[in-house]
Amino acid sequence: MELEGHYIHRSGWLRAAILGANDGILSTASVIIGVAAASHTREPIVLAGVAGLVAGALSMAAGEYVSVSSQSDVEHADLQREIKELKDSPEHELTELAEIYEQRGLDRVLSLKVAEQLTAHDALGAHARDELGINEITQAKPLQAALASGGAFLFGGILPVIVALVAPVKQMVYIQYIFATLFLVVLGVTAAKAGGSNIKKAILRITFWGTIAMGITALIGYLFGVNMA
Repeated sequence: MELEGHYIHRSGWLRAAILGANDGILSTASVIIGVAAASHTREPIVLAGVAGLVAGALSMAAGEYVSVSSQSDVEHADLQREIKELKDSPEHELTELAEIYEQRGLDRVLSLKVAEQLTAHDALGAHARDELGINEITQAKPLQAALASGGAFLFGGILPVIVALVAPVKQMVYIQYIFATLFLVVLGVTAAKAGGSNIKKAILRITFWGTIAMGITALIGYLFGVNMA
């Protein structure tokens, strides 16, 4: 029998990596565009891009670690509470598990039989999965999320910095926008293929919001019009 190909097992690191790469491209390019719109020399443009890249990667990794750690703490607390309930009132927990299966479509007799067998096999695992919605695939992994997000931010953010190093200063804003949009399209296609989702929708979503973000920062740079030579 040929096994079906599913993508949910990638959801933890893929979400963090796509978020990091998208933010890396978009925020770094936006910073460079904003400064380029107000500057006539390359040095402040590149400096702003590098500073935004380093600060953004560290912030992204730290923020991802803290937020996912909070989720992990909640999961751990729920599991500890479930362990106590299984110890103090096993019959009630068995009935509760059977009711869950009954609500999902099994008849009462079969629900109780399934609950009894799963409880005998792994009571905590059954309650974690079917009552709390916690399993090995979706369980919070703070370090994995932090590394994926921070590393992806660096990878995505370095691309606009490279463009800033070689593009003509006078056309920097337009060249950055074109290349950043191209990078975002490639990222959208990659994310869609890795996650098994609609490619066209991913491209439209990522380029639409990217254009708005870069357009606003360029407008701010032009409005301030500070000569940073």
